[in-house]
Amino acid sequence: MYPKIAAISRITLGWIPFSIGDVFYFILILLAVKWFWNSRKNWKYNWKNQLLSILSIISVFHFFFYFLWATNYYRMPLFEKMKIERDYSDADLLDFTKKIIAKTNKVHGQITKNDNLKVVFPYTKAITFAKNLDGYKKLSVEYPFFTYSNLSIKKSLFSLPLTYMGFGGYLNPFTNEAQVNYLMPMYNFPTTSCHEMAHQMGYASESECNFIGFLASVNNDNLYFKYSGYSFALRYCLGNWQIRNEKILNQLLKTIHPGILKNYQESEDFWMQYQTPIEKGFHLFYDHYLKLNQQKEGIDSYSKFVNLLVNYYKTKAL
Repeated sequence: MYPKIAAISRITLGWIPFSIGDVFYFILILLAVKWFWNSRKNWKYNWKNQLLSILSIISVFHFFFYFLWATNYYRMPLFEKMKIERDYSDADLLDFTKKIIAKTNKVHGQITKNDNLKVVFPYTKAITFAKNLDGYKKLSVEYPFFTYSNLSIKKSLFSLPLTYMGFGGYLNPFTNEAQVNYLMPMYNFPTTSCHEMAHQMGYASESECNFIGFLASVNNDNLYFKYSGYSFALRYCLGNWQIRNEKILNQLLKTIHPGILKNYQESEDFWMQYQTPIEKGFHLFYDHYLKLNQQKEGIDSYSKFVNLLVNYYKTKAL
């Protein structure tokens, strides 16, 4: 049922230039605040009925959350669907990291013509959303189950709160609108928005959506979109080496164009200026949320993206 429900939502709301889902959440927050304010005096004497009212509302949202979206957490894993192995060795990771460094360096050089310059993304957000379709269209030729239609991806009206929470975007499960944090550095924008589009197609796992978003970006004929995908994947590989072996990490960093590292620094500087205890709190909440919904690794499931990458490219050219 989900593909039909999602298609109806995207056809109905995709043409609207702003996020209906965000407006819905905003109105809901205002109504909740108003209700609590009006009920504050009676709470002590009528707390049982008030509590039942809250639970009733939560139960309705819980039903629609699962009916409209959350059953996707029980889908067949992409590892099985694409017959990709789950585990890899340090040697496998090192081989792949060297390959993706070479690829990212190549694309970076084609764009900047100067190893020391960072990539400056030239497209608007609206153009980026439209161009994402080119990557998905090409990807779906080989994998029809990655076919995407009826564009419904928008800049989130809650981009500032999302930034403080440390998130690049989210999918609204009630309206099937993909929301992207428009404040984040633009070189990341294509892969992040392709990640949210993967959620729209019914892929719930964060690692799977990272992988699909990467594939959609690097299958795009546009060099800026390829760079977004390759630099995104490379950063995850480097993050793995930071945990596994810092000596190897430092050796690998010496082989990367300084301009690429400047883009990484641009991202780090952006997120650091908004870092507060709020972010840790929301990440902890989201970690438990993922664990309750079939993602045992919780927020660490994002990094399982590397497992898919390394094993997928054992038999394919990067």
